[in-house]
Amino acid sequence: MPVYTRGLMTDARVGDILVQPDELAHRVRELAQEISRDYAGRDLLLIGVLKGAVFFLSDLMRHLEVDCEVDFMAVSSYGSSTDSSGIVRILKDLDAPIEGRHVLIVEDIVDSGLTLSYLFRMLTGRNPATLEVCALLTKPERREVDLPIRYVGFEIPNRFAIGYGLDHAERFRNLPYVAVLAGENP
Repeated sequence: MPVYTRGLMTDARVGDILVQPDELAHRVRELAQEISRDYAGRDLLLIGVLKGAVFFLSDLMRHLEVDCEVDFMAVSSYGSSTDSSGIVRILKDLDAPIEGRHVLIVEDIVDSGLTLSYLFRMLTGRNPATLEVCALLTKPERREVDLPIRYVGFEIPNRFAIGYGLDHAERFRNLPYVAVLAGENP
């Protein structure tokens, strides 16, 4: 059983746990095996979407059995709200071109899909050899756009999730599990 520090388990804002630490570890290993099989013999560029995907990306990379590089993008559509504004802002772009590369976007959560749809269109315009998506979490109930998500960790209900990189107003990223933000309405 993990040890929870800094009183996070007793914080009234941490609600029901959706995905336990051992479930996260197991599924991340499975995803890494799938990706390693699918990209065998190819150099892979992982694009982590900051800040939420950092934990997932780090754990995923450690289990990959293919050569890979990593780059990051930071986008925003939430601010400190629990609902997406629908307006996507690029806060940090990639450091290197992706033309001709095999690119895998690594995302923490796909909610409405609006942010990822924007990112996918923008990166497709940069002419990668292949472009796929790996999302730790998806909320099918909230999806507003159809997206090609090749690798999915878990489908979760339409609740605001925190932990394992996901935040609310920059808090709770360091939880070792995925939980519901208590008090938000389903």
